[in-house]
Amino acid sequence: MTQANDAGGLPDTPEDWAAFFGGFDRVVLVANSDAVDIAALSARYGDGTLFVFFNKVFKVLDGPFDRPSLLIARSSQAGANIVYRREVGTVLQLLRGPQFHGIANLKAGTAERFSPAESFEGAPVGFLDLAPVFADFYPATHVPTSGFALAFWLAEACPALPIVLAGFTARRSTRWKLFHDHEWTFEQMVNRLLARTGRLTMDGGGSAGEWSRIATRIPGVTAADVALVSSEVLSERLEGTNQAIDRLMSLTRLQGRLDAFLRGLKPKTRKQKLAEQAAKAPSQGN
Repeated sequence: MTQANDAGGLPDTPEDWAAFFGGFDRVVLVANSDAVDIAALSARYGDGTLFVFFNKVFKVLDGPFDRPSLLIARSSQAGANIVYRREVGTVLQLLRGPQFHGIANLKAGTAERFSPAESFEGAPVGFLDLAPVFADFYPATHVPTSGFALAFWLAEACPALPIVLAGFTARRSTRWKLFHDHEWTFEQMVNRLLARTGRLTMDGGGSAGEWSRIATRIPGVTAADVALVSSEVLSERLEGTNQAIDRLMSLTRLQGRLDAFLRGLKPKTRKQKLAEQAAKAPSQGN
């Protein structure tokens, strides 16, 4: 089994990262989700498991984690999110220990950039650029989530490695919000297809197994029939939802204008300024 990295460095190329992950018996990707039960995951997956966390681990950890672990620090145009938000120290308090392997600064969008290694307060750091993996695959209007990007890449790069997605539900809750810069429906479709083909396992998230049981229970019904009918039903329900949304938007139009006005008074974040600069760049070059 791979030993914790105490030398201060982690891989910088996808090939070396594939070798790193391949040194474990299994990899459990832990989403920031209500569906995650850390104690249960630790008990369920034994020795040889690498637990991979993402960004703000204090949302799912209420104390130090003492199993082999790796932190994925996602980058934006402003660099690693936990760096420019000054959360590195808070995160490391929960992970740093003899079995903590370090931080992987991850890019999955072409406009994202890495942060300098020295920005991570002495933790071992490596860099993983997955943007080329999704250039002609992921919807161009969005960028992949960190968990989806890593899971999909691992399924391709380490086909023999057991991969577990823990808490990948893509569901809103009172504690968690879904950011619109990710294509959640696309990601859930791919995750479930990978789960159906045995490329990964979903723990604490739906795998659509309930629907596949319909075809086995009802004589004369095939999996294709289930897929077609479910698409029809979902289309009808979506249309009903759209009508309700239109009604709500008409009722809350005034509140929306007030909210937009108040948000306009707030100083722009560094990330927003960089996004505006990037949007203006092509027109200035013409």
